[in-house]
Amino acid sequence: MESFQRPLADPFVTEAELVQGLQSGDPAAFERLVRDYSGRMLAVARRFLTQEQDAQDALQDAFLSAFRSIERFEGNSQLSTWLHRIVVNASLMKLRTRRRKPEKPIDDLLPQFVSNGHRDGHEPAWAVTIDTAVNDREIRELVRTKISELPESYRTVLLLRDIEQMSTEETAEVLELSPGAVKTRLHRARQALKSLLDPHMQGA
Repeated sequence: MESFQRPLADPFVTEAELVQGLQSGDPAAFERLVRDYSGRMLAVARRFLTQEQDAQDALQDAFLSAFRSIERFEGNSQLSTWLHRIVVNASLMKLRTRRRKPEKPIDDLLPQFVSNGHRDGHEPAWAVTIDTAVNDREIRELVRTKISELPESYRTVLLLRDIEQMSTEETAEVLELSPGAVKTRLHRARQALKSLLDPHMQGA
């Protein structure tokens, strides 16, 4: 996350000054927080919530939560990192409270193996490397699309670990799972994502 160091006309030149303004209840500080961080944090919410209104609602809930708890912010991390965690939690809460659709089994997306443990059929080779994929906008969009096709419980683990860069222990805490369950879901989610991407990557 980038540092908050933008010289502007308002009094909050540094992140420390912005935090001080927030903790003193300065309305201008709250306005600055929303203006500077809403775009990035909405992108985070959208990764978890496919409906735009859900993402907007989660972002609003996150800012309200941040306003209420800003006095407990001690500056041990960047403000953006602290806010990012709140947005993730608000997005996960939104997922839990909305009516869930039945998930399709992830087994249908996993590669099939024969009795000797080898993959059933030839494993397709990708025509791109990981570095190429990361730098290609179309491929990035394809990956995002295929992640959205994963069953929600697996998609969430993959997003937290591989996209939001949370540790296994942090992911287990926010999802109320054991670390072992997180590792198992992540492994299966990665396998399923690769299977979804295989037909597209062979000729990429």
